[in-house]
Amino acid sequence: MQWIDVHTHINMLEMSADEALKAASDLAVKNMITIGTCPDDLPVVLQIAERYFPQVACTLGVHPHEAALYSPEVEKFIRAHGSQAEVVAVGETGLDYYYNKEAHEHETQRSVFRAQLQLAHELGLPVEIHTRDAEPDTMQIIGEFKGRTRGLLHCFTGTWEMAKSGLDNGYHISISGVVTFKNADALRDVVRKVPLDSLHVETDAPFLAPVPHRGKKNQPAFVTHTAQMVADLKGVTLERLAEQLQLNAKSLFPKLKLA
Repeated sequence: MQWIDVHTHINMLEMSADEALKAASDLAVKNMITIGTCPDDLPVVLQIAERYFPQVACTLGVHPHEAALYSPEVEKFIRAHGSQAEVVAVGETGLDYYYNKEAHEHETQRSVFRAQLQLAHELGLPVEIHTRDAEPDTMQIIGEFKGRTRGLLHCFTGTWEMAKSGLDNGYHISISGVVTFKNADALRDVVRKVPLDSLHVETDAPFLAPVPHRGKKNQPAFVTHTAQMVADLKGVTLERLAEQLQLNAKSLFPKLKLA
């Protein structure tokens, strides 16, 4: 069995990249995608991916919390490096209204989200999408780009309606350690409904460590605990799940070079 963590933040871990990759590899986590979130970290995640590719690939994009920082210069950087082998997606982008309550902030997020979806379309790359407390707007905007973009609804914790909308628009669903939490029954119900060929697992490390590591800093190695829960919910063996997740990753991220 070999695993891929499709969404992690290697530059945010409390351990070195070498330590994180060694710990992950020891548990058969052979590939991971480290995520760009803001103008300052884009060169950092790119450098990490360049150093450790193909074990590590990266995305380049601006998180909705940082939407005000999106600029022509940032877009130029993503365009300039989007063709590199190590860059497998645009993101993370999306909408997050949890902290940002002002209408003008929401409009900025929507504008930047659309700009990055258009950029992904032009670059021929999938997108990694973050959405929180913004389901209707997220569903509307990904629907606007149906047939032009596809990608991943990362760290999915939303409703079945949201998941189905994503699936209908060509998106896959990525499950984090949240699925192992005691109060995540609704999410577990969604996982049972999502087709196996549209699922992925991730850590979102250093955040959201799964049970039995909840409360600790997360790391890519811990994705195996999420995988076990997903396998149980889908009624398949770990071996079967690992095989399917590899196929899903190859389908969604064609530039990945899996171990």
